[in-house]
Amino acid sequence: MSKRLIEFYGTECVHCKEMEPIIEKVQKELGVKIARLEVWHNSENAKLLQKYDKDAEGNEFCGGIPFFYNEKTGKKICGNTSFEKLKAWAQGK
Repeated sequence: MSKRLIEFYGTECVHCKEMEPIIEKVQKELGVKIARLEVWHNSENAKLLQKYDKDAEGNEFCGGIPFFYNEKTGKKICGNTSFEKLKAWAQGK
């Protein structure tokens, strides 16, 4: 499986909905795909979120959504973020 850019989100999550236009803009500008994995109604996605939502000591990093994870770099973003920060994350910076 190739390394993915992932957004973990909840269907009814207001903060996740606020991120949608920023995600779309990053995808369009960089020509990348950010996989959106719903966690409130999908237990497999929720388990994957729990796996990635850890700090260096194995403690919970974010504890909520939206949560962004770059499988290639291991970089994470917790919560809403700016276009510039999401773009840098998608580029592995």
